Amino acid sequence: MRGRIVGAGVAVLLATGCGAEADEPVAVPPPAPIAVDVAAASSGGACRLLDFGVIEQHAGFRFDVAAASATGDSHTCVVRAEQATLPELTLTVTDSSIDAATFTADVVPDKAAKVTGLGQKAYQRTTSAKGAAGPVAEVGWLSPGGRLATLRYAASPDTAKPDADKLADALVALAKQLDIRAL
Repeated sequence: MRGRIVGAGVAVLLATGCGAEADEPVAVPPPAPIAVDVAAASSGGACRLLDFGVIEQHAGFRFDVAAASATGDSHTCVVRAEQATLPELTLTVTDSSIDAATFTADVVPDKAAKVTGLGQKAYQRTTSAKGAAGPVAEVGWLSPGGRLATLRYAASPDTAKPDADKLADALVALAKQLDIRAL
């Protein structure tokens, strides 16, 4: 009797289509994308001298994208946040044979402040916002090995000039940690 009841139940299930579902694939949602933190140094070139965490400690902004380029004796690294055009930090290192006097006379911009404890000679300056571009904080120096280096932070247009002045001070501290001889 049990066999007839079980057999009748299976027949009913098959007749109603319950058995057909087993042949259809089950839709499984795709896995969430995996976010991978890639070091700035992985871009090569001058980016090997930068670290996103160290930049964030000094500039107060998290960058996560880096790109390097080289032209002749100049090496450049640009770092940005993935979804934003600004702010942007640019490091440029150029081999040079100039001396400290020539650096002071020909490279240091007008109205730049002298920086001590960085290379043979160094300066810092901040420019005001212009149009759609925000203020720019810049530090430039001549290394003991004769290389010219510049760290330039282009801020977003809503950044106030006093905040950019503070960024220039932060760039000096960051520059003092860079070993541009390693490039």
